[in-house]
Amino acid sequence: MGKRIAAQHGWAAAKAFKAYAMTDADRAVLAQCALDLLAIFPPAAGSSALISAALAVSLERRMTAPIHVVAGTLSVEGVPVFGDGQPFDGAQVFGTSNPDWDGHVWIMIGPHIVDIAIFRTAYSAQGPARLARHVDLTFGPGKGLYVDHWKKTPRVGLHYEPHHVLSADEVTSLMGDAFHIIKRTKPV
Repeated sequence: MGKRIAAQHGWAAAKAFKAYAMTDADRAVLAQCALDLLAIFPPAAGSSALISAALAVSLERRMTAPIHVVAGTLSVEGVPVFGDGQPFDGAQVFGTSNPDWDGHVWIMIGPHIVDIAIFRTAYSAQGPARLARHVDLTFGPGKGLYVDHWKKTPRVGLHYEPHHVLSADEVTSLMGDAFHIIKRTKPV
């Protein structure tokens, strides 16, 4: 993961990623930002990129932690549910508004996976049945945010395979699309 971050953001960013340890203050900010976003972002199929970018932007404003938005494959019990495990051209996929892509997007805060889309997707009617069943059996109902050390995700049957670390411009573009969705659904 450090090499992917270095390729997109430089070696200083990769070193910060590897050295980061989450504090209680960072956990509190993360929880509050996630709750705030989940309250205003409408449930929508295929929105992991948009909601993850929106959370990353919110966190970057309130934390000094190394925050990176990552795209790749999410597998459940060894079977891909989003993405196919194959590398892809991230600049091409995320160079357009509303990317048409079947992978998954999450946030890395240092070595921690932060996935705001997994539960929302699993609980939706459009979510893959394998993901819904796994989430129901492993986590239960009513969850909103998955946070774990990336090396420990296999113990709960999840595997996040990174293929692309988004650039600041790609995150900004996704945030713009997320803002339009939020604005469209916000009551007048």
